[in-house]
Amino acid sequence: MPQKAEIRARAAALRDGFEAAGAKPVETAILQPAEVLLDLYGEDIRARAYVTSDALRGEQMLRPDFTVPVVQMHMAHGAEPARYTYAGEVFRRQEDDPDRANEYMQVGYEVFDRENPAAADAEAFAVIQDALKGVNLRAATGDIGILTAAVRGLNTTERRKQALLRHVWRPRRFRALLDRFSGRSAVPASRAALLAHPNPMAHDFPDIGMRSQEEVAARIEALREDAEAAPISAREVGLIDTLLNVRETLPYALEHIRDLAVDMPAITEAMFRLQERIEALAARGVDVANLEFEASYGRTSMEYYDGFVFGFYVPGRPDLPPLASGGRYDALTRVLGQGSEIPAVGGVIRPGLLVELEAGA
Repeated sequence: MPQKAEIRARAAALRDGFEAAGAKPVETAILQPAEVLLDLYGEDIRARAYVTSDALRGEQMLRPDFTVPVVQMHMAHGAEPARYTYAGEVFRRQEDDPDRANEYMQVGYEVFDRENPAAADAEAFAVIQDALKGVNLRAATGDIGILTAAVRGLNTTERRKQALLRHVWRPRRFRALLDRFSGRSAVPASRAALLAHPNPMAHDFPDIGMRSQEEVAARIEALREDAEAAPISAREVGLIDTLLNVRETLPYALEHIRDLAVDMPAITEAMFRLQERIEALAARGVDVANLEFEASYGRTSMEYYDGFVFGFYVPGRPDLPPLASGGRYDALTRVLGQGSEIPAVGGVIRPGLLVELEAGA
């Protein structure tokens, strides 16, 4: 196992390289306010965060990543273009996988730039890729924005669209909802019995849980509205399935998605963004002809990603997490911007894994 001194030296070198690429070095506190930030992380990270309580500051958590606190720091001082780099420990419980570290170093590069989002995507990817030069890795890319655009374009109720969008990052739950909304799977028997009752609120049971009677009644009414809605057509479900199965090198993926856009006009704008990104990556010297694209890639990553996503993996080592990963998170700047926003994209490298691989080379 690499020593901490080696990892810190490698992290410092990576951060220096990112600073040379134009990024300003920043630091964030190890202890972060939990109340606001936990809601911004995905279900997986929330479940693995180390949370504690402070008598003066309320609930606090050990930093599970850098992107959210860096965005919070940036948006507190306006929404101007900027580039940042950082290096430090992050902390995540690993109860299901004791062999994975619960504390490890991250070094990151973040770009806030509204001038040309496609060029910023290419910059973040290329800078990370250049920092990993000489290491045999497989790169994968995707675009969460194409799938979310397809969901928003479905011919169904807004409530159903929002339910699907909430679960884009949980593929099994997303599939179960899509099957139910399309009539492929039956409504659960308990729900059917509830909706069949002429007055489900008329009972003598005590109130249990945090929901009020009014909230329960509103939920029942929403379930009734959903039960009465027309199913999503088999044609639309088939198009979503076809989209999720796109896995090609970038040029072929673009052609496939362009063909799908004929029948799914809602993804047209996202398709053009993909095309612009491919051109920007090529201009940066990235070998786009051999770069993988998976339409479903990133669906188990951070839930704040809402566009371009990427990762670098060790071939033949599915047991290892990605050596580097990143993506676009425009919506996060709106949430933390208090009325301001700016397109943003970034990525992180795990120097501990990098040192381990270089030692074994």
